[in-house]
Amino acid sequence: MRFIHTADIHLGASPDAGSAYSQRRAEELWNSLERLVKVCEEEQVDLLLIAGDLFHRQPLLRELKEVDYLFSQLTHTKIVFIAGNHDYLKPSSYYLTYQWKSQVYPLLEQTMGFVEFEELGTSVYGFSYGQKEIREALYTDAFPQKKQPVEILIAHGGDEKHIPIQRNNIMNLGYDYVALGHIHRPMEIEKNHIYYSGSLEPTDKNDVGKHGYIIGEIRGKSVKTEFVPFASREYVHMKVETTEQMTGRELREKIAQMIVSGGTQNLYKIILDGYRSPDQVYDVSGMDAYGNVLEFVDDTKPAYDFEMLAEQNKDNLLGVYIESLKQSPEGSEEALALFEGVKALLETKRG
Repeated sequence: MRFIHTADIHLGASPDAGSAYSQRRAEELWNSLERLVKVCEEEQVDLLLIAGDLFHRQPLLRELKEVDYLFSQLTHTKIVFIAGNHDYLKPSSYYLTYQWKSQVYPLLEQTMGFVEFEELGTSVYGFSYGQKEIREALYTDAFPQKKQPVEILIAHGGDEKHIPIQRNNIMNLGYDYVALGHIHRPMEIEKNHIYYSGSLEPTDKNDVGKHGYIIGEIRGKSVKTEFVPFASREYVHMKVETTEQMTGRELREKIAQMIVSGGTQNLYKIILDGYRSPDQVYDVSGMDAYGNVLEFVDDTKPAYDFEMLAEQNKDNLLGVYIESLKQSPEGSEEALALFEGVKALLETKRG
């Protein structure tokens, strides 16, 4: 039995809301699901498991029709999904009344249920969220009922507000495979048997690293799985080292070269780190050469000559302040206070 495990697709989300990329990224979430459906068809996998948050919020009726159309392209694969904390089941949810035309088997009860596929010798268990937060550890006693030779659990959660999950407990339930959702980065809990697939696409600038899906095969009691990177873009936190001699134009060229090396299709948070000339102020407004920088963070420090400043100001507050802190270890709070304090005192003096 071959399966693909995904989660946290978040259709309807607008990643990077307010930026020039927002509309494009929203459509890319749909495009990634469409590409994944094509993979299911090409690979003729038996099951597509979606472990919650197919949508970013309550799905609209027209959106369910669009998803149903995509799934209807599958000639072999059956789809099982649960609702997560984002697309949880409100009483008015279209999930509850929609009649799927494709081979979709949603587990929409708020208590543990299952669906059997006798032709695959497989049962899939799970339940859906009926509210945004569930603080109870509801998977503690979620044992399989031995309905079929292969038994799989789809689960969504893992933090204190969204069904806490303890590693040892989930390992001891006895499922052949546990498909987890809610955590957006791929994570192995037990090799080949229990995984967070992570989100199919990153949806936040802090969702750094590879994103994709898990493909697996179960033969008897042998389970083999593989994480497949799939996202159209990555969010990258890129640290750029500066020096005292670096000019603004030089910095702009360095950032552009690093983005080319890292991939111009990716989206970046640029973190400036290092030293700069005390009179240098980096204007980052013109440093987004490829239109894919979401944020600049300037953590540079002015390269003060503390010995010279202390000698020149030994008879005033600035000199006393430098002498009291100049031996502070680099990176300490005292060292940071030295830079910030000297900056403030120099500006006051100039003023």
